[in-house]
Amino acid sequence: MSDEKIPLAGVIGSPISHSRSPALHQHWLRTMGIRGFYIPMDVAQSDLADVIRTMPRMGFVGCNVTIPHKETVLDIADLVTDRAALIGAANTLIFRADGKIHADNTDGYGFIQNLRESAPNWDPRSGPAAVFGAGGAARAVITSLIDAGAPEIRLTNRTRARSEALRAEFGAKIVVYDWVKAGNTLDEAQTVVNASSLGMVGKPDFRVPLDGLSPSAVVTDLVYTPLETTFLRRAREFGCIAVDGLGMLIYQAAPAFERWFGTRPVIDERTRAVVLGQ
Repeated sequence: MSDEKIPLAGVIGSPISHSRSPALHQHWLRTMGIRGFYIPMDVAQSDLADVIRTMPRMGFVGCNVTIPHKETVLDIADLVTDRAALIGAANTLIFRADGKIHADNTDGYGFIQNLRESAPNWDPRSGPAAVFGAGGAARAVITSLIDAGAPEIRLTNRTRARSEALRAEFGAKIVVYDWVKAGNTLDEAQTVVNASSLGMVGKPDFRVPLDGLSPSAVVTDLVYTPLETTFLRRAREFGCIAVDGLGMLIYQAAPAFERWFGTRPVIDERTRAVVLGQ
């Protein structure tokens, strides 16, 4: 009998039953022969700090954090990466051997990597980017697009004040459009991103007119339920390369898995199938 501790990781959110991260990480653990477990945890905001500070003593090496806790965990962590601080949210916690809780954000990496893998000729520097939505996901998208060299980011949100707040924070590369003129953001845009919840199962439809889409644009939707959103289907009809949001989920998970379990996971078609429950 081995006395070696079995490493634990998981995802904290509320609600959390919909998360596909457990299936993804358990697949990697199983295929790589690692004795570990990845557990979904529904944790209320009022219990968050106590739960996170207790987890290292329970054998957890880290965890993912999702809605509504991504911003709150920055105040709980002992160390916050520059990337997470700039985005204003963390999706990954690492419980270090010295007892420190380290917060990072891999969402931007997942977003960029998904586009690079799915649209190899995509060049973020080739023209303006249009981003729909101004929430936490949009912050990660904006940060990564600026880092990748996008010359301009046209931002529109149903509540203009949230877009204005991001412009004040991220600077002159952000150009804010009223939601009623959201379609105008598409003129000559080479990267188009739905970072809102519109089009998700149980949410309102994405109704922004897409007539201004350039056939040379790369279009992506962070929504992956359904996998083929109306937004992506319409973009394909205009001749655009359309990239679904499942890849972002997978690619953002890989660096976290490596931090916790010491090995970089393999991402292939079987990985996508497992996450889709196939």
